[in-house]
Amino acid sequence: MTAVIRIGALISGSGTNLKAIIDACTDGRITGELVFVGSDNPAATGFKWAKALEIPTFIVDYGDIIRRYREEATSLTLPAAGDIEAIISRQRIFSPQSSREKLNAFFTTRLVAEDRLLSRMSAYPFDLLVLAGFMRNLTPYFIDSINTDPMHPRIMNIHPALLPAFPGVDGYGDTFRYGCKVGGCTVHFVDYGEDSGPIIAQKAFEIRPDDTLAMIRRRGLALEWELYPRCIQLFAANRLRIEKATHTLPGKRPYTRTIVRIISSARSVGADRATDLI
Repeated sequence: MTAVIRIGALISGSGTNLKAIIDACTDGRITGELVFVGSDNPAATGFKWAKALEIPTFIVDYGDIIRRYREEATSLTLPAAGDIEAIISRQRIFSPQSSREKLNAFFTTRLVAEDRLLSRMSAYPFDLLVLAGFMRNLTPYFIDSINTDPMHPRIMNIHPALLPAFPGVDGYGDTFRYGCKVGGCTVHFVDYGEDSGPIIAQKAFEIRPDDTLAMIRRRGLALEWELYPRCIQLFAANRLRIEKATHTLPGKRPYTRTIVRIISSARSVGADRATDLI
């Protein structure tokens, strides 16, 4: 029997994926319960879904922290474990040409904000953290605080594109503007890069010649609301396995990638594809 998992969520806006997760927990599609909902944005309207069910909520105002840094950087105290140099060396969202000023501003404000997030989250033990439209990059400081076992990641995200294509904040828009004939969404575990973590599952839809960006976004969101709860349930059922896959590229160059294997349930013996299992 699948145990009931404790789920924490972070949002930045309307929280439609949060609502899909809450609904799935309520009707039994996820054997889990939401134990908190946090946000970086005091104006996040998605809190209404949590408050309706009396799920604890909290805010860590990233915008206020960034303003304070701009006004007086020395007023921000870094967490004890916040070694900026070590963290910068592992983060993979900036180019090598990024200025030192930009790096210091980003990592100082993020570490202060993430330390406060972790402090607020510590009151609510959880098994899985889901990013449900949380529009902030996470640093290795935060990720490593949650992913204490590299073979058991505990931060999940949904992205509005078929990764690895079109990472970043506007996946559906990038897909549409590029002229793609297929769009979709991806659920993945979070790593140190931008939407680069191991892929759990994907869903795709056809882009027709007369589609508008608004139509594509509506179609994509409908898939997101189906796919995210299913992937969370795979986690709850302990059916996700992290593996290292090594391939030989031309010139005998090895390429190693962390992947997610979805293992078969008793009802789907022999299936080994994400589309078969979810």
